[in-house]
Amino acid sequence: MVKIFPFIFIILWSSAFVTTKPIIDNSDPFAALAFRFFVVAIGFFIFSIYTKQKILTNTTNFLQSFFSGILFHGVYLGGVFYSVSIGMPTGIAALIVTLQPILTNALAGKFLGEKVTFKQWVGVILGFIGAALVLGFDIGSSLPVFGVIASFVALLAITTSTLWQKKISNDLPLSVSNMYQAIGGCSLHIIIILIFSKPYINFSPTFLIAMSHQIFLVSFGAFTILMYLIKNNSASKTVSIFFLIPPTTAIMAWLFLNEKLNNLDLIGFAVATLGVYIATRKQ
Repeated sequence: MVKIFPFIFIILWSSAFVTTKPIIDNSDPFAALAFRFFVVAIGFFIFSIYTKQKILTNTTNFLQSFFSGILFHGVYLGGVFYSVSIGMPTGIAALIVTLQPILTNALAGKFLGEKVTFKQWVGVILGFIGAALVLGFDIGSSLPVFGVIASFVALLAITTSTLWQKKISNDLPLSVSNMYQAIGGCSLHIIIILIFSKPYINFSPTFLIAMSHQIFLVSFGAFTILMYLIKNNSASKTVSIFFLIPPTTAIMAWLFLNEKLNNLDLIGFAVATLGVYIATRKQ
């Protein structure tokens, strides 16, 4: 069962990009995320109590998980949701943030002591060439500039959070750690709402279906699988599965959102995917 976790993760994580659009069509992005992680925190709390896990922990463990949640659920998802809310195609947003394996492999040597090879640097170059092919002729025209910026902020956040999550060494049960991470993400979105946003949520059937998908299949399912993989594998090995997410997301967006990609975009997807594969494959 554990061997198929990466494949389940790919499908669930990719689907999150597709269900983001119907959510932000019916709500402010930060209000939606605050609501999502409020429910997720309660869910993991109930599960932890049911399985008799110790909820209370020391300050260090709490802050480590809380900060990880700010990066994962707060800055990363906030950047993705905001970029899509202002017109960023979900497939392009997925491509940008899925360059994470390239940055993770480039930084893993310095921060985690993992060896970075020449082939990995070749992958870095190919990955960014692919991104440039997709973005180069669109920024300022069909792609919103702030959407591109927000997507790259999200990329930096998920890269940092992956390295951080691998580096910390607390022994919290997975459900308890996920609860504190959800609290961290929810807290950041509430702060953003109080300072910058005018929150609203239209609890339409479409919103409820999409939000339920993200709560149960993505936050409870895909994210738990990701935390398990990070804890039990090297950072570079874990993020290697991300190279399959852009094409999977693009197919889902084509099927469910009627998004179109031109030939240059498709070439960019292919080159970026090849680059991530070369950068993260086993030597």
